[in-house]
Amino acid sequence: MFPDFLKARYLNHIAIRRFYLLFIIIPLLFFSACGWDEPADKSEEVVLNQRLRSKVQTLDPGNAGDSASNAICREIYECLYAYHYLKRPYELTPQTAAGMPTVSDDGLVYRIPIRNDVYFHDDRCFPESKGRLLVAQDFIYAWKRIANIKVKSKNWWIFDGKIVGLDEFREYSKTCKKGEVDYDYPVEGLSAEGDFTLVVKLKRSWPQLVYWLAYVATAPIAKEAVDYYGPDIVSHPVGTGAFQLKQWHRGIYLEAVRNPNYQHMRFPADGMPDDSEAGLLADADKELPFADRVIWRVVVESQPRWLLLMRGDIDINTIPKDNFGQAVSMASELTPEMKERGMKLLLFDEPGTFWIGFNMNDPVLGNNKPLRHAISHAVDRGKFIDIILSDKGKIAHGFIPLAMARYDETIVENSPSIYDLDKARRLLKEAEAVHGGPIPKLRLAIGRTDTVQKQTLQFLARSLSEIGLKVETELYDWPTFLEKMLNGQHQMFHSGWIADYPDAMNFLSVYYSKNAPWPNSTNYNNPEFDAIYEQVSVMPDSDERTALYHKAQRIVIEDLPCAFIYHRVGYIIHHGWLGNIKPDAYHPDTNGYGLLKYYKVDTKKRDEYRKRFK
Repeated sequence: MFPDFLKARYLNHIAIRRFYLLFIIIPLLFFSACGWDEPADKSEEVVLNQRLRSKVQTLDPGNAGDSASNAICREIYECLYAYHYLKRPYELTPQTAAGMPTVSDDGLVYRIPIRNDVYFHDDRCFPESKGRLLVAQDFIYAWKRIANIKVKSKNWWIFDGKIVGLDEFREYSKTCKKGEVDYDYPVEGLSAEGDFTLVVKLKRSWPQLVYWLAYVATAPIAKEAVDYYGPDIVSHPVGTGAFQLKQWHRGIYLEAVRNPNYQHMRFPADGMPDDSEAGLLADADKELPFADRVIWRVVVESQPRWLLLMRGDIDINTIPKDNFGQAVSMASELTPEMKERGMKLLLFDEPGTFWIGFNMNDPVLGNNKPLRHAISHAVDRGKFIDIILSDKGKIAHGFIPLAMARYDETIVENSPSIYDLDKARRLLKEAEAVHGGPIPKLRLAIGRTDTVQKQTLQFLARSLSEIGLKVETELYDWPTFLEKMLNGQHQMFHSGWIADYPDAMNFLSVYYSKNAPWPNSTNYNNPEFDAIYEQVSVMPDSDERTALYHKAQRIVIEDLPCAFIYHRVGYIIHHGWLGNIKPDAYHPDTNGYGLLKYYKVDTKKRDEYRKRFK
């Protein structure tokens, strides 16, 4: 059934993966060999071939929270603002807004101008299937919908307690039957002055609001689309973005095509001093997007993704642990083999932190601080980074990443992240005294089922066994893992957070008690921390606020609802035929996030590569 060259490539793989690869890699390569992702006339259509490491949960921006869903939603939906593609440090720039907000002197009223030339995608939910003009009321509807308790949006925490009258709207929605919430119910803090001015009134100063206006959950959504598709809006997105969904085969692939009515965004005409030399300004002021079609393959295992990259069937990828030596030399540059293939390498510190989360509602872990500290001291993070991450990481001593401007260099002292088995064993004895006997078997969960995740589980479980703890490991696909996290069903779990915006406040929100169970997935509750969080949430950037950030972090480190493990270093590799690529620390997987409209493909180079290496 399969071509001989596919069988030959398969037989060259590691024997332990033999049966898995038979059913996973071969079909993927077979589809590619049959031309399923290419148009009949390759000269007339440009295709971007992307990959996703986990299944997409939803294409409803109001309820998107995982990285895969966010990646696709950001290509289809647009926010008021986005980050300038080329400028560093990161700079907000208008997207569907016509300019930056006008803010009252007391910081409580924002007037946001809306562009008058942005249209929703053509879709059958509109009269004659023609997309209508975007207006300010579409943002009001989208935010009220998140507040509607019947929608069960995981993004309500963003607005909770912030906008005048929105909490009252949420309380009102509790009195309604599902589907009967009146979105004309007045909310004083959300109004429109005409069609193209959005007015937001806050209960108190919220300097971070402008960052959230660049987050996909705040994107406008057409009421017509929600009314037409009902619950199926999760798989029928209707946005204003550069691409619109064509098909979604759940767990396999998604396909999006160019939005023919997209006119309001162009490639940036300015950037950083070295962008011109790098060729990143060659397309200044040109219409976007450059691609006609995007394919995202859902490929959970790292080895199939690497094979697809080497064959030229995907354009860009992270470097799997098992292939790091093949791709990158000791000097952190591409190996001769990769240079021969015309590959390009991007390196950057990711603004993220990864940890073992402890469910603070768990009767064993939640009331036993010595146990949590014992677990933390039992993990050799240096060894973990070396073995599991192929040295692509740095030890985390707190939740604020090294890449953030507000990183505290002094937290290393007496950190529970220091590997110390003797101290861990002493703490475990204290923990047993607190518990009233031996600690029962613990459960450690992880989302995604690829090889690295399995090795991560094994490493962490083995680390805890070194001090006498018994651990049962639980491996879930990503949607199931998240569902169990939101329902508080994990006891311990490997997770993390990558910044949504360039301010450490984003990480403090992960530990605010009112944000449980999302994004506060550990259900952590400390009144002193909460008081600082509420204080800094209304403060502008200042040295005083930075000091409070550091104080809040030290409170969390002492309570330890998470054993902080590592900050990741991003290694992205892409084919030379893919142009206009600039590392973006806030979108490290380059799966989308609204950036694909900037990408270019030299189809001639791609075709030459495929002829040579397939």
